[in-house]
Order: sequence, then structure tokens, then C-alpha cells
Amino acid sequence: MLQKRLIHSSRPILNKLLTPLTHIKHADMKRNPAYSKISNKDIDYFKSILAPNNIIYDTDHESPNIVRYNTDWFNLYRGSSSLCLFPTSTDQVSKILSYCHQHRLAVVPQGGNTGVSGGAIPVFDEIIVNTSKLNKIRHFDPVSGAVAVDAGVVLEVLDQFLEPQGYTVPLDLGAKGSCQLGGNVSTNAGGLRLMRFGSLHGNVLGLEVVLPNGAVLENMSTLRKDNTGYDLKQLFIGAEGTLGLVTGASLLTPRRPKAVNVAMVALDSFEAVQKAFVMAKEDLSEILSAFEFWDYDSVGVVKSQMMQDTNFPIEGKHAFYVLLETQGSKQEHDQEKLDGYLARLLETKVAHDGVVAQDAKQTNFLWSWREKIPESISKSGTAMTYDIAMEVPLLYKMVEDAKEYFGSQGLLGDGKRYSNLLGFGHVGDGNLHIMANLNGFDDHGQKVMDEFVYSWAMKHSGSITAEHGVGVSKVNYMNRAKSTVQLELMRTIKNALDPHGIMNPYKVIPDTNQ
Repeated sequence: MLQKRLIHSSRPILNKLLTPLTHIKHADMKRNPAYSKISNKDIDYFKSILAPNNIIYDTDHESPNIVRYNTDWFNLYRGSSSLCLFPTSTDQVSKILSYCHQHRLAVVPQGGNTGVSGGAIPVFDEIIVNTSKLNKIRHFDPVSGAVAVDAGVVLEVLDQFLEPQGYTVPLDLGAKGSCQLGGNVSTNAGGLRLMRFGSLHGNVLGLEVVLPNGAVLENMSTLRKDNTGYDLKQLFIGAEGTLGLVTGASLLTPRRPKAVNVAMVALDSFEAVQKAFVMAKEDLSEILSAFEFWDYDSVGVVKSQMMQDTNFPIEGKHAFYVLLETQGSKQEHDQEKLDGYLARLLETKVAHDGVVAQDAKQTNFLWSWREKIPESISKSGTAMTYDIAMEVPLLYKMVEDAKEYFGSQGLLGDGKRYSNLLGFGHVGDGNLHIMANLNGFDDHGQKVMDEFVYSWAMKHSGSITAEHGVGVSKVNYMNRAKSTVQLELMRTIKNALDPHGIMNPYKVIPDTNQ
């Protein structure tokens, strides 16, 4: 009965069928009665500090005006907020949070809304504070490569700014054209080149954060070394907006490579993928910047949804494909190393075919087959996406076990509960993305897949989230993923910084009653 009710509660808005409200899908979540509901007095206050075009207020949370801010990119999570605010300065954010702190109004920080864990979407009627109009690049030092930006600067915009300076961002994501630096920092986003540049815990030099009570933590340092006390910025990297709202960040950016080479190879087993990775570290070592893999099913989804009239660059059918990239300072040197590596792959029959990009257009074309996988599966229907970290030898074992488990129950295939199930990810840092299309808005089907994937990851000493964050999607698994001591320490920090619990409630830290 619950499943039927959920499907019937979905409504088409602008020709798009919306997912049911999150608090209906997650019936165990109850609105905290300690939070106030928005009143006309509250609206009047926000109008006194923000321009009229920086406020969206609509009591119909499914209206075209506000529904896009209430719904996530994958259409899996939806809130019922009636208010979205667009501050244009840190001072305005400070005033907003100070007021919300005093009046017990819950808040959800939101950037480009490209997250996939429901972390930037209200669960109930929380006020959305969107950072997209905090979009200035404040300062760049061409000597050190340190750059200071507002939280709402889009990742690709920053990279385009840095390009003529000879620098690049230490982060690359498929959503780079929409995601914002504040959201990247708040989720500790990983991306395609983490194996080369490391995580944001190492690349963020300083942060500016508005705390839940409106106080501003001004720590926009560009120093690479500073041992004066606790490194407070680390608290907010990956905290998903539960401890404060990031309004600015300073990053250490690396030099833009003078030579970039990209190759794609075909392999017939995941054991071969692992061998190719070990050989890449042996032969390419200091210039290896990315090592991505995907399965044959991923190719089919991309081709059917986004590349219908385009031939895949490698002929024939192979179980796996790998895209590897090198970045260096001398093309002849790097090309020689890459050619030697590819020759060894083919001679040892680790790989069976391959192509090398000859120019920037071909480089982008090869990358597109990897980067379009998430968007393609989202176009195929209701998409479920998982982000698991584990030892590299186990990466595809999870996909195989999931296919066997759901296939044996008659739940996987055309017209079944899950129309497909595929795996891809970052071999270089042990990060698997497993995705599946769900038939309609089958809440039970999502819960069953969640339980399988997260239980499998924990059983094999993996992490239930490598880079996407906990959000609302995994919060109920945190009691199993983390120890009692770890969770109590998280709650102690949360209560110290946000005693009223107004910042992004119902996310990351599970309720003590769960």
C-alpha cells in the first residue's frame, strides 16, 4: 500500500514527474517541533536586507518558481520550502543566520544543487539559502597560485579564469559547469583527478564561514604553513553545511600542464583493469593524473541517451574500458612514456585495443564517454547513484554480486524493478560509482538497493560514501558506519557550534532515537 501511495503522490510539474516528498519517502523522519514556521514577520525582515529579486517566496512549494530549489538534480529528493534567499555578501548571510538562530528557523545551504545525496535539499520547510549570487573571484597570486573566491563561484568559471594565468583548479568533476566552490568544499568533493592533486582537505588554504549564530569566522588564509592552534577550517570541509555556511574559500592551485595526453583502452576483465593500473603506476608514475574505468553496460546507456549518432571510439564489445590521462611539462617525454606503456599493455595482452587522442577535440571526445555516464542514466529514468570506497580489487565485485543477487530474484532487466545496473569509477583512489535505473518512484526498491550496497560496503571494510557526502540518503546508516565514540564526538562538535540545530537538520548525524 505504501508503494502505491507514493507513486500516486508524484505530480508532473513542467512536464516532469516529481519524486515524492522526502519526508513521505522517509516516513521515520519527523519535523522537529522546536523549529519555527515562516511568518509574514520573517518575510518582512528578509525583505529589509535583500533586494526583491533575491527572494523567492511561494507558499505553493511545487510552483515553477521554487520547485527547482526544492528538488535535487537526480529527482530523488524533494522538500517543501516556501522560501529561497539569494544573499550577495557575507554580511547578508550573517544577518540571515543571526535572525534564523534567534527565531529558531531551520536553514539549508545550497550551491549549484548538483549533489546526489539530498544534502542541499530541504527535508521539510527549511529556508533555502542559495549562494549562487556570491560569485566573485576575490584575489589571485600568480607566484604561489593561491586564489580566493566567493562560495558561489562555479568550478568551471574559476578554471577558465586561471587558464590564461597558467594555472588550473585541483579538482575536476562532471558537474563542473554547474557546481560551486562552496558546495565542493562542504562535501569535500573528490572528482576525476584526486589521485594526482589530492583532496580538498589538502588544497583548501583558508575558509570564510558564517556560523549558525551569525558570527563570521574569517580565516581566508593563503599560507601553506600555519601551526598556530587548531586547524579550524578542516571542521567545515565535508561537514555538508551542518556546522556553518561557507561564504569564501582560498585554494592552492597547481600549474596548468603544458602537455596532456589521453588514451582509452579495452580490457576483458576487471583483473586486467587492475594489472593495467599497476603497470601505469610503474611506467607513467609522476605524470599519471587520472585512471578511470567503466563497464560495457555504461557504454550502452551513454550511446542510447546522449550519443545516439556517434560511434564508440573502440570497435567490438569488451567487458571494461579504461581512460587514462597524463599531465606533464614536456610533450615528447610524456608521449614516449605513454607509447611505451600502451605497447606493453598490448604485447602482454592485458589490453586488446586502444586509441590515443591526437588533439584537444579528441581528448574531450574520449572524456565525454566517461563524464556523460551519470547524466545518461538520469535520462534513462529514475536514477539511483552510489558512491563507495573500498580496496581496488573489490571495486567491481560489488557490481557483480549486486547483479547476481537482484538477477536471481527476477528484479533486474527490461521491465523489471531495476532496468539496468552498471559500475564505473576512479581506480586511482578506490572509488566505485554504482548506478541503477528504478522503475518509477518505487520507494521500496530504492531501500532494498540501499541496504544491499551499503551493507556490502561495510561488510568489506569500505566507506558508504567516498565523495558524495552523507546528506539525507545515508544518514540512517551512520549508526552502522561509525562507532559510538565517533558519533558522540560529531554530536559534541555540532552542539557546540549549532546549539539550536538550525543548520541543515536531519542530515549527516543520525537522530539519537534511530
